[in-house]
Amino acid sequence: MRIDLAGRTAVVTGSTGGIGFAIARGLAQAGARVVVNGRSDGSVGDAVERLRDELPDADLMGVAADVATDSGAEQLVEASGRVDVLVNNLGIFGAVDPLEISDEEWRRYFEVNVLSAARLTRLVLPGMMERGWGRVMNIASDSAIVTPAEMIQYGVSKTALLGVSRGFAKAAAGTGVTVNSVIAGPTHTPGVEEFVYQLVDRDLPWEEAQREFMRLHRPQSLLQRLIEPEEIANMVAYLASPLASATTGGALRVDGGYVDAILP
Repeated sequence: MRIDLAGRTAVVTGSTGGIGFAIARGLAQAGARVVVNGRSDGSVGDAVERLRDELPDADLMGVAADVATDSGAEQLVEASGRVDVLVNNLGIFGAVDPLEISDEEWRRYFEVNVLSAARLTRLVLPGMMERGWGRVMNIASDSAIVTPAEMIQYGVSKTALLGVSRGFAKAAAGTGVTVNSVIAGPTHTPGVEEFVYQLVDRDLPWEEAQREFMRLHRPQSLLQRLIEPEEIANMVAYLASPLASATTGGALRVDGGYVDAILP
C-alpha cells in the first residue's frame, strides 16, 4: 500500500508540536503540501523549520492564526488556498475537579475543542463537495467514550466532536468527500507529560512516572504504554488518502485498546 498525496493541500490545526506536528510531518512525507498552524509567528516558524530540516523537499507553509475565533479560522482558510485535507487537531485539556469547573471554562473548552472544528469544516466543506474530493478528520480522544473523572469538561467536548464529525459526514454524503473522527488514546506529548505530573509524584523519573500513570489512571490500556504521536499520524495519513475512499462518518480508534468495547 502506497499513500500518495501529491498535489493535495493539507491544513493541520495546532500543528506546532505533539500530535499535530507528527500529523503534519506524516502528510508531508506522503507528498502533500502542508499548512502548519499555531497561534504565534514564532511557534509556527520554528515548527516549519524543524520540518524542513527533516524533510528538505517538503512543500510547507506556516500560518499563525487562532482558529478558536471566527477571524482566525477565516484567516487560515484564506491563506491556505484550496484545502483538500483538513485535520482539526487543535485541542486543550487539563485536570480540574468537576465541581470546580466554571461556566467560563466550559465555554472555553467548547470554543477550542468543538467550535473550531465545526467552523473550519463549514468553511472548507463546500469547496471540497464542489470539486468532488476532500478529507476532513477531527482528532478526538478515548475520553470521548470513557469520560475521565478528572477532566469531564475535556471528555464531554470530545464526545461532542464525534457528533460533529458524523453530522458533517451526512452533509457530504455522495459527494466523494469523507469526514471521520480519529480517537486517539493516551499519547506521549510534552503536554501529556505535564498532565501526568499533575497526577503522580513529580519527583519520579519520567519512565517510572509514565508507568505509574498508566497503572493508576489508564489501567484498561492493552498497550500498557503511552502511544507515540507518529502512531496517530499513520492513521490520519491513511484516512487522508484515496485508499480510504469508503471510510466516512466513522470514529476510528488509535487508542492502544484503551476503550473496553468492540465498537466505539
